[in-house]
Amino acid sequence: MTLRGTNQESGRPYNRRIVLETIRLNGPTTRGEIAKRVGLTVQTVSTIVRELEEQAYILSTREEPKGRGIPPSTLSINPEGGYTIGIHLTPLGIDAALVNLRGDIVERAMRKAPNVAPDHAFTLIGELVAEMRATRAESRVLGAGMALPGPFGVESMSFVGPTTMSGWKNVDIRSRLAEAAGLPAFIETDTASAALGEQLYGLGLQLSDYYYLYFGVGLGGAMVHEGAVMRGAWGNASEIGHIPAVLDGEPCPCGNRGCLERYLSLEAFNRRGVSEAQWVAEIAPIFRNAVRTIENLFDPQTIVLGGLAPLALIEQLAAANTDLPNSVAARSNRTQPRIVVASDCEQSVLRGAAALAVSGVLSPRFGQMFSTADEKGIAA
Repeated sequence: MTLRGTNQESGRPYNRRIVLETIRLNGPTTRGEIAKRVGLTVQTVSTIVRELEEQAYILSTREEPKGRGIPPSTLSINPEGGYTIGIHLTPLGIDAALVNLRGDIVERAMRKAPNVAPDHAFTLIGELVAEMRATRAESRVLGAGMALPGPFGVESMSFVGPTTMSGWKNVDIRSRLAEAAGLPAFIETDTASAALGEQLYGLGLQLSDYYYLYFGVGLGGAMVHEGAVMRGAWGNASEIGHIPAVLDGEPCPCGNRGCLERYLSLEAFNRRGVSEAQWVAEIAPIFRNAVRTIENLFDPQTIVLGGLAPLALIEQLAAANTDLPNSVAARSNRTQPRIVVASDCEQSVLRGAAALAVSGVLSPRFGQMFSTADEKGIAA
């Protein structure tokens, strides 16, 4: 997705984010290169760069002259120019990380709290945030982003059943998070957060159109198109876990039967009580059919398999890609396998959640997408 600035006076904050995001994506870079990329004048870019330097969001360096003339200074993100806190809430517990502007996790802590109730959860979150902030007491912390199982805003599915956070219905999660953290707060589904983390810091740097299949306590998915996570009208696009997989199969808490996540998820694996290899062999036909469905619906460059599950289990699932059924993805000129393992299964959700909190500063495309969560019914 091309980032373009605007010459309207009211667009100054937007241009500032455009320039900062361009430096993050393409740095080290120069003022002239930025101006060409975003369609602004060099003078406008220089004014914005001066402000960003003064506020310590970016760093400017200049090489020693090698001939006539002075080489232009190059600009890059200052990783210590600010930090955000990413939080991942699951039916197993709470994980938190302090993330710098470059996306590096500099501190991490967790609390084991199975099926934690809201009041206790936000007490623990307050403790975790205080721990994170204490490690960088003099630094700027921009906000906190939290990822948790979806879908959101669906009466019969949200916060219902063992793969979600039971007891969290009608909780104003964003307000409670802001109060507990003492910071601007943002929330998103764990699936979309993982896809965002992968897009910003992982395979998304090489791919533009791929499907992220999130294998957690439940099962979710997100299609990344031209570098942006597709959201849907209500923010719940690609809720693949509730696609029917087995006719008249196991009852699902959503009210239907045979839903995919009843067979393909950590909850399903733990309920089955067999070895990883045995379970993968049992569910391989269902997994392959899911792959075919995703490919025929979205035509992705590849399916990226990641999530909360142990890496060994994810790798075994990815290896079950032999004899995949025919689909629109079965073409001889492929440059990627039909299934790949995510670059960072364990931390992509945390990095994506942290990115939510800086989206208004760093990234207009993600900022526009995720800042409207409440308006689209994403906040519970």
